[in-house]
Amino acid sequence: MFISLKNAIKSYGSGESKVNALDDASFELEKGKICVILGPSGSGKSTLLNVIGGLDSIDSGTLLIDGKKVSELSNSELTNYRREDVGFVFQFYNLIPDLTVKENIEVVSDISKNSFEINEVMNALDITKYSDRFPRELSGGQQQRVAIARAIIKNPKLLLCDELTGALDSKSSRTVLEFVDKVNKQFSMTVLIITHNEAIAEMADRVIRIKDGKIISNEINDDKKSVDKIDL
Repeated sequence: MFISLKNAIKSYGSGESKVNALDDASFELEKGKICVILGPSGSGKSTLLNVIGGLDSIDSGTLLIDGKKVSELSNSELTNYRREDVGFVFQFYNLIPDLTVKENIEVVSDISKNSFEINEVMNALDITKYSDRFPRELSGGQQQRVAIARAIIKNPKLLLCDELTGALDSKSSRTVLEFVDKVNKQFSMTVLIITHNEAIAEMADRVIRIKDGKIISNEINDDKKSVDKIDL
């Protein structure tokens, strides 16, 4: 398995205020698949994504990514893991406002050892025509595509998407999800999407549901749909 999380516990607070954001959570995911993680606000899905992305650590349990024991990495090793192995796409883009589209992407490609060729990525996401524009000159959907390009330019093993359509209308959401699906196919990249939108699960190879820090289901989607067939 590409991802293997076993008996993960992550808690915040102490005493009566202690909360288990992850409560004995376990799941596995195959390489090159799209996995959608569903759950309401406060369910633990963001914590789960942050742990997998090396932004947070578990209190106990084990996490293996592509054979690497992420749960035992030192701080410096986690920094390298985030830089080389993981691409993040956030709901609110986090683009640098004073850099052009191309410069926003180059900032990340310059710090990675195995980056894709920038024109290949920009062409794949259909943003070459925006190369010299600044983020403020783009729509939300266009900015999100730039954010995806920035995340994948370094050729990560894992693309993590945190509510990537939460700030978009349905048309822009569909466009962005189509490009995520294209990235998965074209670059054989493993993709995790956390969302509260049930419809997005229809494009996934695997659907995981989380509630109160517990994985309550982990199922293969036998009726996977193309994004254009999803009712967003």
